[in-house]
Amino acid sequence: MSKIMAINAGSSSLKFQLFDMPSENIITKGIVERIGLKDSIFSITVAGEKKKETLDIPNHDTAVQILLEKLISNKIIHSFSEIDGVGHRVAHGGEIFKDSVLVTDEVLNQLEKLSELAPLHNPANVSGIRAFQKVLTDISSVAVFDTAFHQTMPESSYLYSLPIKYYQEYGIRKYGFHGTSHKYVSQRAAEMLGRPIEELRLISCHLGNGASIAAIKGGKSIDTSMGFTPLEGVVMGTRSGSVDPSIIPFIMKKTGKTADEVLTILNKESGLLGITGFSSDLRDIETKASEGDARALLALDIFSSRIHQYIGSYAARMNGVDAIIFTAGIGENSPTIRSKVLTGLEFMGVYWDQSLNYIHGEEAVISYPHSLVKVLLIPTNEEVMIARDVLRISDEMFVLS
Repeated sequence: MSKIMAINAGSSSLKFQLFDMPSENIITKGIVERIGLKDSIFSITVAGEKKKETLDIPNHDTAVQILLEKLISNKIIHSFSEIDGVGHRVAHGGEIFKDSVLVTDEVLNQLEKLSELAPLHNPANVSGIRAFQKVLTDISSVAVFDTAFHQTMPESSYLYSLPIKYYQEYGIRKYGFHGTSHKYVSQRAAEMLGRPIEELRLISCHLGNGASIAAIKGGKSIDTSMGFTPLEGVVMGTRSGSVDPSIIPFIMKKTGKTADEVLTILNKESGLLGITGFSSDLRDIETKASEGDARALLALDIFSSRIHQYIGSYAARMNGVDAIIFTAGIGENSPTIRSKVLTGLEFMGVYWDQSLNYIHGEEAVISYPHSLVKVLLIPTNEEVMIARDVLRISDEMFVLS
C-alpha cells in the first residue's frame, strides 16, 4: 500500500487529499485558503470530523509546512517518510506534455515558460510543487495536466482559422481544459455501461462555475469547447464563453477601456453574472427564477441552450453518441439545467426519466432503459486521477530503473 498526496494549488489556496493506494481510500483532505492574506484559514478532516483554524500563512512554503505538521500532530501519519508520492494539478502543459510526468528541474523550467499561456494558474501550480520539494526532498513529484487529455484532438479540431504562422510561432491553438475530469468520468462511464471504452462515443459535460463540453471517441478527446484559454466555449459563471471577437475592439472604442480591461470584463464580469446582474451562483439564479425573475430565467435558458448546441454538434461530429455525461457542481446537482439541456434531444434517441433527474450528487443512469443514448450522472474525482497517475508514473520509473 502507498500513501499518495493529491495537490491543487491556486494563487491563494491549496487543496489537498491524502489517499491510501491502490485502494483509493481517502485518509484525509482539506484546504488552505487566503494564502498571503491576513487571517488565512486551514481546514482538515480528521477521523471524519472537519477541523478549521485561522492562521497567518504568508506563502505556499508556509502552507505546505503547516499542512505536513498537521498530518503528524493529528496522528494521520507518524513521519513524512510514510508519504510515497505527491501529485500536482497543473493547468497548462501546452503541446509539450501529452501525459502526466515526473517532475524534474527541466520540467519545472518548461512549466515556468508555459506560464504565459496560463498566467493565473501555472505560477501557483509551480509554487506548490517547489514548496513540497523543499520539505519532501526524496519523494516523487508528478505533474498532472488539465490539458493533456485533449492532446489527442486532430488538427481539424485544435487549429484556428488564422494565418498558420500564429500557431507555428506562438502556439495559438485550442488546448482545452478540465481534461482530468473528462478522462475520469469517461472511464467511469464505460464501467457503468459495462462496455469497452474503445467502443464508446461519449459527450462529457463538466458544468461548474467553469464549464466545458468534450467529445470523447474510443476513450480519446477529439474536440472540446474550451480553447486557447478557458474563456472560449459555453457560458460560465463569470466568463462570457464564445463571443464575436470584434466585440473587444468595439467596447474599447466605445468605453476607452484597454484590451486587458475588456478581457477582465469577459472573464470576471460576464456569463451568468453579466446576464443576471446579481450572481454567478446557479443556486441563487434558480431561486430567483422560481420567483419569476426575468433575467434569471433568461440566464438559465442561455446557459443551457449553449450546452445543448454543443451536444448536437459533437453527436454529429462522432456520427452518433452512446452516452451523455453530466458532472461537476452544476452537472451533478441541477435537475433544472439537465432538463433544459436534454429537452429536444429525443430526435437523436435521448429519453430520460423526469423522476430520476432529481437525483443529485451521486452516480446514476437517468435515461429510460429503451433510450438509445444513455444519460449518466457521475460525480467527478480529479484528485483520485492525480493519485492514480502518481502511482502509475512511479511504477513506470521503478520498472525503467
